Formats: sequence, C-alpha cells, structure tokens
Amino acid sequence: QQRPVHNSEVYLLNQTPFPAIPPPSPPSPITPAESEFCAPIEALSLSEPSIAVGDVRSAFEDRLVGAVHVLNTEAEALHCLAKLYSTDRTARDGFGRAVDAITSRQGEDGNSGKVVVVGVGKSGHIAKKLVATFNSLAIQAVFLHPTEALHGDLGQIDNRRDTLLLITFSGKTPELLLLLPHLAKSLPLILITSHTHPHTCEIVRHRPDTILLPAPVHEPETTSFGVSAPTTSTTVALAVGDALAMVASQELHPSVASVFAKNHPGGAIGAALRRPQEEVRHLATPLNDIAYLEKDFLAVTGADILRAGYASPSGWVRLDYPAGCGGVVSPSRIRRLSASDLGRSIQELPWLVTSKEDFVRMRAETTTRDAAEWIRAVTASGVPLLSVPGSSNESECSEDSIISVSEKGECVGLVEVARLLEEV
Repeated sequence: QQRPVHNSEVYLLNQTPFPAIPPPSPPSPITPAESEFCAPIEALSLSEPSIAVGDVRSAFEDRLVGAVHVLNTEAEALHCLAKLYSTDRTARDGFGRAVDAITSRQGEDGNSGKVVVVGVGKSGHIAKKLVATFNSLAIQAVFLHPTEALHGDLGQIDNRRDTLLLITFSGKTPELLLLLPHLAKSLPLILITSHTHPHTCEIVRHRPDTILLPAPVHEPETTSFGVSAPTTSTTVALAVGDALAMVASQELHPSVASVFAKNHPGGAIGAALRRPQEEVRHLATPLNDIAYLEKDFLAVTGADILRAGYASPSGWVRLDYPAGCGGVVSPSRIRRLSASDLGRSIQELPWLVTSKEDFVRMRAETTTRDAAEWIRAVTASGVPLLSVPGSSNESECSEDSIISVSEKGECVGLVEVARLLEEV
C-alpha cells in the first residue's frame, strides 16, 4: 500500500498535483496593554558611544588629582624653603646682607637708590612682579632685560645708589653671564637661584662678592610633573623675592600699611584701604605693650636700649628717670642709634629718651585727620607752644615728638608724630 509523500507540494498517487498549502504561521506575541511598560527600540547610531556616568566621574576625579598634586608639590617646596631659611647659615646670612644692601641705599630728599631686577624668560616675569611689589611698598624698583641692557639700557643703573637683583634658577643663564663684565664692582649684586652654596654657582664664581639668596626645589620638576616647565622653581623664587621686599620695607618705613595705602588707591584693595577716619587711639601703642627696662638709669647704655627694643613686641622701651620720673624710647629713635652710640650712657645721648613732661597730650577721640592738621599747622607756624586740641595743656610739638593718647584723663597709649603724619 502506497502512502502520501510530504514535500513542498502534496501529491496523491496517480492524481494531478494540487496547489501547495502553506503551513500555518507561528502565533504572534501578545501585544502588551497600554498600561504596561514598553521599552522603545533605540535607533541605530554610527557615532561614538556616550561615556557612562561612572567614566565621566572618573575623568573629573583625574583632573582634581592632577591639580592637587601640583598644589601639594609647590606647597612642599615652600615648606622646605622656609626650613632652609630657618636653619641654613648661607641662606640666613645672605638674606641679612641682601636687606642691608637695599636699605643702606635708601636715602632721603629724593636721593634714594632703586632696586634693578633682572631676569630672562619665566624668571623675567617673576622679576616684573617683584618690581611691582617693591614699588607698592615704597621701594623704587625697575625691570631690566639683560639683552636690552647690552644695547643701551645699562644707562638705567646708578652705580652710586642702586642695587641689582638677578633671578636665575640655573645660576648660569648666558644672558646674565654676558652682562656681568659690564657691571660696576661697586654695585651690590643679589642673586636668587637654586644653588645653596656659592662654590656651585657659575655667576658667583664670576662675581665672588655676589649676595646669594638660595631658592632651591625639593625635587626636579621633571620628577614632579614629567616636564621641566618652570613651576615650583618660579614659585620659590617669587616667595624669596616677596620676603625680601616685605622685610626691607618694614625696616625702612614705620608704617608699611600707610605707604602701601598711598601707592595702591585703585581696585578692591584700594577700596578696602579707603576707610573712614579713625581716632588717634587706634594708632597708639598700648602701655602694656611697651617693654620696661629694669636697670638703674645711670647705668643704661645705648646697647641696653637696642637690646630691649629688639626684644620688645612693640619696639618701644620704657624706663625710669631718677626720682621716679619716667620716660620712653620710640622705635624710630632706637633705629637712629649708631655703632658709636652703643657704648655711651643715656646722659651722653640726650636725644634718645623722651620724658613724660615732653609728651604731646591728645584726647583719644581726636580723629587722625584733625590731629595731623593741627601738627602740620604747628610745625609750619614755627610757634613752639600751642594748645593741643581737646586739652588745656601746652606742649612743644614737632615730627619727632611723642603723643600721649588720653582717655578720661589717663594715658592709654603712645604714638609717634611721624607715624601719625604718615597714616593720614
């Protein structure tokens, strides 16, 4: 018995073939209801796949890690620099000599010398910033490019009054070495460089009297960042220069804040400095901050006063005259002491101590402007005795006098007249 054979078409034996009947289609999936979630099919995109949220956060953190590494590296360099100037003899002696070189050439009546700052490349940019800092602190300074100096700008240098400040990390910048033979031997030369010892620095070997200010880094920049781009080296050079400018200005001016306010009237800093007129009491040094020299008056020497002033937080010194009549020595008068004065007794230095009877008395609530106007009127008139504003006393007054600031009849502090005039 023959059975049907299944194929793409169905044949019956001994029968004419019939058209093929397609097999039934598989069942279609059930269409979800509108209330059920249905994820749309994303369109095909040939662009780069978007970064996952986790990858974006990782890239952001990598940036911050790099930034913090730079900040930590430069902070470590400054920490090591501070330690160097606290302990290293070469650095400490060099800084003291550098301050002396600048302050000794600052005269009066327009005869002050200037600081000529020289540098190339990134060191040149640091030099220009330091020039701006010196000028704002009332120490005249100019920038000099060494190549331009060889082409006529050497005329900017006054060999009798100026001080030269060179900045070079390597200590062997060719432009600076070419400049050295053309500098007068009498010109004080200060060098900010990475070298911590004079014998390793080529510029010092060419000019042995150079004052060395070390500004090293704790590790090479290629080690820190994989590139020798000036970063930590310029940071430490700038820090040493800032320290030099600040300390020199503090020694030259009784009130650095007042000279800075005069030289910086603009911008946010100038706006902050333009404050309402204060009362005299705010300028006065409280009596409790004036060191007392416990020594027999007749035995006190200029050296005793100098030591006491150095140890005093305020720079003032108080002592007793015979018979209990007290007197004080102001910071400006202490600075006038010469080497020959140190071995002399107080009796041989009558200009040094100001007795209480010679104080100019002024009420604490007097404004600095009113006090300054009165003092200027007195000195301009030539009249030695005038009534002090707000007081019935008569006192002799000059820029060298000392003001006793009184509140309710009691002295609460002292201020130098010169300091008051600088403040207004």
